[in-house]
Amino acid sequence: MPQTPGTEESLSGHSGELAVAVARAHGVETMFTLSGAHVFPMYDGAVKAEPPMRLLDVRHEQTAAFAAEATGKLTRVPGLAVLTAGPGVTNGLSAVAQAQFAGSPMVVVGGRAPAARWGSGSLQEIDQPPILAPITKQARTLHTADDVLDGVHDAFVAAGSPHRGPTFIDIPLDEFFNNGSGTLRAGTRNKGDEPDGDAITEIAGLLAAASRPVLVLGTDVWADGAEEAALRFVESAGIPTITNGMGRGLVPGGHPLLVTRARGQALGGSDLVIVVGTPLDFRLGYGVFGGDDDSSPARVVHVADSPGQVSRHADLAASVSGDLTSVLDGMLTALERVDRKPDWSSWVTDLQASVKVATEKDAALLAAEADPIHPARIYGELVPRLAEDSVVIGDGGDFVSFAGKFVEPRRPGGWLDPGPYGCLGAGLGSAIAARIARPSAQVVLLLGDGAAGFSLMDVDTLVRHDLPVVMVMGNNSAWGLEKGPMQMLYGYDVAADLAQQTRYDEVVKALGGAGETVTDPRQIGPALDRAFAANAPYLVNVITDVEAAYPRKTFGN
Repeated sequence: MPQTPGTEESLSGHSGELAVAVARAHGVETMFTLSGAHVFPMYDGAVKAEPPMRLLDVRHEQTAAFAAEATGKLTRVPGLAVLTAGPGVTNGLSAVAQAQFAGSPMVVVGGRAPAARWGSGSLQEIDQPPILAPITKQARTLHTADDVLDGVHDAFVAAGSPHRGPTFIDIPLDEFFNNGSGTLRAGTRNKGDEPDGDAITEIAGLLAAASRPVLVLGTDVWADGAEEAALRFVESAGIPTITNGMGRGLVPGGHPLLVTRARGQALGGSDLVIVVGTPLDFRLGYGVFGGDDDSSPARVVHVADSPGQVSRHADLAASVSGDLTSVLDGMLTALERVDRKPDWSSWVTDLQASVKVATEKDAALLAAEADPIHPARIYGELVPRLAEDSVVIGDGGDFVSFAGKFVEPRRPGGWLDPGPYGCLGAGLGSAIAARIARPSAQVVLLLGDGAAGFSLMDVDTLVRHDLPVVMVMGNNSAWGLEKGPMQMLYGYDVAADLAQQTRYDEVVKALGGAGETVTDPRQIGPALDRAFAANAPYLVNVITDVEAAYPRKTFGN
């Protein structure tokens, strides 16, 4: 039952009822799960809640956990996964790790062997919190039913407070069925701290002195609810900007200050890079920028939502942490107060010219008539068909890398990818979450044929729960992200080939969905139109050229 902020009420019931009441107080509307007797009380609590909580059951626990992780990303309310004891919990580990790396708020409630039999060899008896501890903000056992109200509340608060991430609790089977009581507190999440004003002033001074600054906006800007402040800063300061992760869409696709398509020139030729809301990891050269043409490397500023997220390995000119809206608005105010107003117009013009050249160059690939199909042609047909409110999900290696190049969301919160953990198999769970979180939006899942093998069975879940999703597959019959690099290193490849031109659309049809295979580039557009019109889980299985690999300069090392 939703609560008014600041209210408390006494509550009693079995542990499942209490846990569901806490989740509802924190804004949870859907429980993602796969049936298991250790967590039956959670189902009973969901069914008997007023109103009942939606139960979304899947075919593999990883999908339940990935759906909860994506729900946290999309709604900024912690997603809830309920996993039965033992293998149910361990099957969800990759999704939990992804949430930790991506800063996704989620709560996992696990079953646990009964306390009264602990140490006797009960079914699926394993001490789970020590396994989860390295990849969560908090992992603990709630030993009695009376611990549930406070324990679950604390898990939700921790998951949703900066820096966001996953939390885990388990409850022994015998205590899950027992009655407990206590105080149900209103759902709450802590905001980030107020940032250091002197640090903000220092950053504004660096920015005012820069000739070629670049701003990088990442996932935590969206997660922190700072999307309006981010766009306000970009436009008022006039700073060229690159986005990554769920930062995509913060500056709408086509905006004159969005220079992601000139990323190499922007980061290579900059003299100051301000990175907001994303780690300085392999995706950003570990925080080393500039230095083109034997010039000095760029100075680097790192802005994070909490102190622990500020880079410890990079050579920083300045840093600040805290509530990102306050940071961005504070930087803008401080910049407006500087004596010397910066003029970056020539730098911006140069980058815009490069964006135009790149866009014109891309046009040939996007319209390629090659046989076999070049994967870029798929995006040439898909991008014009994407609605402004579309949610695009990437689950794949090479094929999804092309998406990162060609898909520029027009709104924030419309792009989902695995983040820095780089985990395959999240796609179906993310699609389930997106369809529920954005019921009227287009939901498009981009699948590599390799990635599809991890979760395609959960098309059954889409069908059973009436969740129409358009799935677009780049099927090159290989692990493309590994095949090319292995050939480059050794002159040959092994364990990189899949069965040729597998009819994954027939798998989707067998599970109750619809789909088709496309081998002619001219038929991609019509197939997508049929998919969007179908109002069903629909797979467009496009056979692509394995030799048309995404050009990359790093393999994540």
